[in-house]
Amino acid sequence: MESKEDDREPLSSKAEWSDVIPLPQDDGPNPVVPIAYKEEFRETMDYFRAIYQADERSPRALRLTRRAILLNPGNYTVWHFRRLVLQALNVDLDEELDFLQQIANSNSKNYQLWHHRRWVVERLGTDAKAKELQLTKEILSLDAKNYHAWSHRQWVLQALGGWEDELDYCQQILEEDIYNNSAWNQRYFVVTRSPFLGGLKAVRVSEVRYTVDAILAKPDNESPWRYLRGLYRDDTEALVNDSQVSLVCLKVINTKSNYVFALSMLLDLLSYGFQPSQEFRDALDALWTSDSHPLDSDLAKAICYILEHVDSLRASYWIWRKSKLPLAG
Repeated sequence: MESKEDDREPLSSKAEWSDVIPLPQDDGPNPVVPIAYKEEFRETMDYFRAIYQADERSPRALRLTRRAILLNPGNYTVWHFRRLVLQALNVDLDEELDFLQQIANSNSKNYQLWHHRRWVVERLGTDAKAKELQLTKEILSLDAKNYHAWSHRQWVLQALGGWEDELDYCQQILEEDIYNNSAWNQRYFVVTRSPFLGGLKAVRVSEVRYTVDAILAKPDNESPWRYLRGLYRDDTEALVNDSQVSLVCLKVINTKSNYVFALSMLLDLLSYGFQPSQEFRDALDALWTSDSHPLDSDLAKAICYILEHVDSLRASYWIWRKSKLPLAG
């Protein structure tokens, strides 16, 4: 029904289009800056406007939308009309996926492409699951932070399934790049949404262990620190009472390098009611060697003061945080 070849022959020279009167773009009587379209694009869109106005849902209309999309994959009106034609003709949607793959190969961050693909997959159902998960894997192997691919993958998991191996996949991506914040986000998506893992509390112990190891390996990586907070979502009491959390802060601070996120986490723990031992006070004193300005005896204020000086980009934020600390009794 639809040629796989990119036919560039002028439509005006084709007999099948002889009955169609092209509809030019209306730029008004005096366009200020008219766009100099290429002739092939201008002609294609003139014929598309005519077909669209007539609401012609035919095989030639489908071929025309293909031609228009290849010239401009971002035209949402053409994509919308193509869906109407596909429905009317009841065509093989597996072939449509092949066409979409052609577009994705050169334009994988096209919003219209992914919206259209989801529409197609919804109609194909679970038979498309494996193909969609494999597609996103291939795209993410080339661009591991492609938002569209991650978003589509999450939709596939929720709509069609495939959760069984997803945590292992996240593990693989993070082994390749522990700084990949998109992979950390996907991991959190899995542990909080997968019907096979039992929910956040069920995996918390193993996930905290994994996250602490990631932090100790790269304490300057903000993603696992954020992930660690997320593992205690809506349960600050458990966060405060888990000695692994305060201990990883202490370990990183004692290294005297890359400790900004450790201090930030410790500050949050203190704000939630954590009672620090003398070890924490000693660790902070070891960081600050200035005799002219000794650290405040209040540990939270001391942390804010250190961060104000070592994290200069967010100095104003730490000053603000210090201003919000409760006054000493």
